[in-house]
Amino acid sequence: MVLYHVSAQKLPVIVILGPTAVGKTALSIDLCLEYNGEVVNQDSRQVYRYMDIGTAKPTREQQAKVHHHCIDLVNPDETWTLAQQQELSYRTIDSLLDRHKVPFVVGGTGQYLKAIIEGWNIPRVAPNPEIRDSLRAIAKQKGTKFLHDKLRSVDPVAAERILPGDLRRIIRALEVFELTGRPISELQSSEPPKYDFLILGLTMDRPKLYERIENRTKDMLRRGLLEEIQGLLDMGYGWDLPSMQSIGYGDFQPYFEGRSSLEECLRHLSYHNHKLVRHQYVWFRKFRDVNWFDPTTDTDLVHMKSLINRHLS
Repeated sequence: MVLYHVSAQKLPVIVILGPTAVGKTALSIDLCLEYNGEVVNQDSRQVYRYMDIGTAKPTREQQAKVHHHCIDLVNPDETWTLAQQQELSYRTIDSLLDRHKVPFVVGGTGQYLKAIIEGWNIPRVAPNPEIRDSLRAIAKQKGTKFLHDKLRSVDPVAAERILPGDLRRIIRALEVFELTGRPISELQSSEPPKYDFLILGLTMDRPKLYERIENRTKDMLRRGLLEEIQGLLDMGYGWDLPSMQSIGYGDFQPYFEGRSSLEECLRHLSYHNHKLVRHQYVWFRKFRDVNWFDPTTDTDLVHMKSLINRHLS
């Protein structure tokens, strides 16, 4: 166990980022056990309750080993904003430091991570249900790409940051513009936070990563992904929700509606996962001072731990 003294000059925080299926969860648990840490999760889909298998949320057994914060925060039909995520993350980090725990900020959602590391001043614009319903109706009629093109016309910087299929974030950016008359990208200034971040990036060759994604998908099916989706539908969470259209859920809508085979849906899921990986790396390239490692290589793990030891000393 590593103990350290918190001072006003140095508030050490470890960041572990990387694409989907690269091994962030397993490694972060091992490191938390070794360094007396807890996980401050940064995954935009793991904030939803009842969506466990399809989001690759840490299992109950994994959560029993190490406390994971910032998961299971809202129901699938509720909203969780970037501002809320940042505020909760900062509060959690401060609490862990006060208790002489090492905060491990872990995830693959680039926007969440960048907001925390750079200290974005996020516009506190309250959600407007009428605007959101109107934009969802437009997306249903004309497609998500239509809204993304609209966002590009009013805020090209935000459009570059947001995946064309990410309806929830597209709607939020358009909502802020409509309510304030200003692009959300202009309102997001930054002020470096009080933490000393060590950023560890996990990566590997694409063929190996894609193989891990396919194996994880098979494991999700074995663990009951389809049953989880059916359970969500039975609870009244419909396909119109952004959470239900996210990767690993919306891909199976045609199967549940009898319009497509399971095999075809899995092909679509594979395509969307590969697209997600590419988008995540676009985000990660925007980060400075990332130390990259292959988590399957012993020499890389030794080097990683030496950096952690130095950072906490």
